[in-house]
Amino acid sequence: MNGDWLIRGRDGRLSVYLPTDDAVLCRAERGPGGPWDAPRRVGGPQRLQTVLAVGQGGDGYAHLAAWRPTKSGESALVHSTHFRPRLAALDWSPVGHPDKTGERTGAPAVAVDAQGRAHVFVRNKGGGVSMAAQKEKGGWSPWRDLKGRDTQDELAAVTGEPGLVELYAATSGGILHWRQEEAGAQPVLEEEIEASVRPGTLRALATSPDSTTLFFTDASGDLCAWRPGAKPVTLLASVGPGPVAAVRCELDGHDCTLLAQRSASGRVAFAAYPTEQESAGAWWTESGPQLPLDAEVSLAVDEDDRVVAATLSPSTGHLLLTRRKDEPGLALEAWRPV
Repeated sequence: MNGDWLIRGRDGRLSVYLPTDDAVLCRAERGPGGPWDAPRRVGGPQRLQTVLAVGQGGDGYAHLAAWRPTKSGESALVHSTHFRPRLAALDWSPVGHPDKTGERTGAPAVAVDAQGRAHVFVRNKGGGVSMAAQKEKGGWSPWRDLKGRDTQDELAAVTGEPGLVELYAATSGGILHWRQEEAGAQPVLEEEIEASVRPGTLRALATSPDSTTLFFTDASGDLCAWRPGAKPVTLLASVGPGPVAAVRCELDGHDCTLLAQRSASGRVAFAAYPTEQESAGAWWTESGPQLPLDAEVSLAVDEDDRVVAATLSPSTGHLLLTRRKDEPGLALEAWRPV
C-alpha cells in the first residue's frame, strides 16, 4: 500500500484500507473510539490488482487509486472517493494508462489539493513520471508527462500546508522533487539531488507552511530526512526494511514528528522528535507483539488529538490498534485486535 491507509474521516471515525487478491476492503469504527465494522468491499464488484494508493484531502475525504486488469497483458488505473468511513465509497471510475495502453507500470501515488482534486502519479514505461488530475467540474485531465528518468517503482506524493501538491521519486542515484507553483498547475521538477536510496522506503509529510519532509532509508541502512533546498540529514539507523509511517502530533505541548516502523525483531518501533529539528536526535522504542513479515504500520491522530497506531497484515487480514494514553510522554495502551 502507498500512503496512509489508517485515516480519520470527516466524521471523526477511523478507517483502514486493505488490498486483497482482487479487491480493496475497508473497515471503519462505528463511532469514534468505538467498536469496528466488519470488512466491506470498496467501489463495487470490479476486479482489481493488489496495488493500492490512498490520499486524503483537507475535507477528510479519502481518495483511492488502484490498477485493474482490462484484457490479456493490459491494465488501467481506476479511482474511488470515500466521503464517510461508514458510507459506501463511489464506484471505481477509469483514470486510464500513462502510456495509453499496456501493462501495469508501477505503484500509483495519490495527493489531494486544497480544492479537493485528486492527483494520481505513476511511473511510465519510459522510466519517468506521469500524472492525471481531477478536473474542477468532473472527469480527469489528460495524462501529463512530468519527465524524470530511471525512477523506482514507488513514489511519495504529499500535499503541503498551502494546499499545493508535491511528489518525490527515487532513482538509481538520487531523488527527484516536483512541486506545483500554484493551485491547478502542473507540478514542475524543481530539484534533483544525489543520494543512495533503498527501494520502497520513501515517505513524505507536510512539516511546516513552507516545507514538506521526505523520509528515506539510504543504502547503509540509515533513516534520513530531506527538505528541498537543503541537504539530507541522517536521523537515526533504520530498524526495519520498509518505509516509516509518519505523523505530526502534539507531545507534551510540543509540535513533534512521530515515526513508526516494523523492526527486524517483528515488533513496532517508535521514534519522535521536534518537527524539522532533526539535530535534536531521536531513538527507537519497541512496542507490541511480534508481527508477520508482511505487516505494515500506519499512524493517525484521532478526534481527541491522540496518536493512534495500527498494524495490518495483508496475508492474514489481522488488524491491531493502540492509542496514546492520557499521560505525559508517548505511553501507549495495550495493543488490541480489531
